[in-house]
Amino acid sequence: MKQLFDGNTWQEIFQSIRKNKLRTFLTMIGVFVGIYIYIGLSGASKGLDNGFERQFETIAKNSLFAWGQRTSIPYAGFKTGRQIQLKLGDVEVLYNRVPEIETIAPRNVKGIFGSNPGIITRGLKSGNYAVYGDFPDFADIATKKIYDGGRFINDEDIEQARKVCVIGERTQKELFEEDEDPIGGYIRIDNIYFQVVGVHKFTPGGGFESDSDIYIPFATFKKLYNTGDNVSWLTIAAYDDADVVKVEEDIKTTLRSIHNVSPKDERAFGSFNLGEIFNKIMGFSSGMTFLSLIVGIACILAGVIGIGNILLISVKERTKELGVRRALGATPSEVRNQIIIEALTLTLLAGIIGIIFGALTLKIIDTLTQGGDFPYANPTVPIPYVIGSLLLMVVLGVLIGLIPAQRAVSIRPIDALREE
Repeated sequence: MKQLFDGNTWQEIFQSIRKNKLRTFLTMIGVFVGIYIYIGLSGASKGLDNGFERQFETIAKNSLFAWGQRTSIPYAGFKTGRQIQLKLGDVEVLYNRVPEIETIAPRNVKGIFGSNPGIITRGLKSGNYAVYGDFPDFADIATKKIYDGGRFINDEDIEQARKVCVIGERTQKELFEEDEDPIGGYIRIDNIYFQVVGVHKFTPGGGFESDSDIYIPFATFKKLYNTGDNVSWLTIAAYDDADVVKVEEDIKTTLRSIHNVSPKDERAFGSFNLGEIFNKIMGFSSGMTFLSLIVGIACILAGVIGIGNILLISVKERTKELGVRRALGATPSEVRNQIIIEALTLTLLAGIIGIIFGALTLKIIDTLTQGGDFPYANPTVPIPYVIGSLLLMVVLGVLIGLIPAQRAVSIRPIDALREE
């Protein structure tokens, strides 16, 4: 330890580096590339992870959608091709039979899937927009960002079938004046007056929804369009610890039982399992993180081995020098420590430079990907990972330095002095 703080030790190390600049560069390049690749891959995988998290931040990660289609197998006296219509009563049955379900939000819509959009007017301005009939529970599954001063549909709106609506950003711009507050104002939806209670902020990546959608209470939608207890589709969220694939199958099994559909009919009900897709994406991201760890460690190890090989050559070239030092009284431990410190210095210096360049690269990538649709955000490497990589380099640097150090110690002074 005393030798580590000896000025002569460092003077000799830096003198050796200056005398052999090319060799020093080649010695360090392996470790530099290794840590640079590790930081780059780790940061990139974290950026993908953050990007996918951002894409799914507005909807429950264990969510899925289910809707009725046409049967493909005759069953219980019903012919093939029967159109299955989901009903409001299906919700209670699903809650009772599938305990892993946390929330169900029945939804109706006018303006997509081939149906005509609602005709929305305000004064002399008008437009065609999709109109959704929703329950307040929908906001628990797919978060709706409402601008200050407004709100989403609540339970009282459903109980009283209120004529209130939440409009989109584009709807506001097209029907209201630029400096006009839409909250409390009125619009006509298919000639029926509705009061605006909120304006929702559009979040890209939400499927078929857009910045002009209008949300009204489910009960009001039912009266306005005479849909009765019909439901277009169910938006469902399972508990976080539930197997969302099994939940999906249990839901379809229950719906087949409710609607007298053959248990073997796979086409009668359609579904889209967002939770399964999210789990696959996060699995891919975790795989990328693990891969970056393995590749990074392998590259660092290869670089450190390269340092050991170069130092072995250095020891061979410095045989006479080391013999002179031994003849002048240098102990074997002093010679050994000199070589180990030199190996450790080169390893750490190359590693720190690699970390700095890796961080700069991630910063550039983050700047270039901001504002785009690609799921990538804030590519960073956790501090424990960086510290861990530095500690790994220290350990490997010491271990690999023992090889040339032992070679240096094994040189007999009399033999070294004879070396030409």
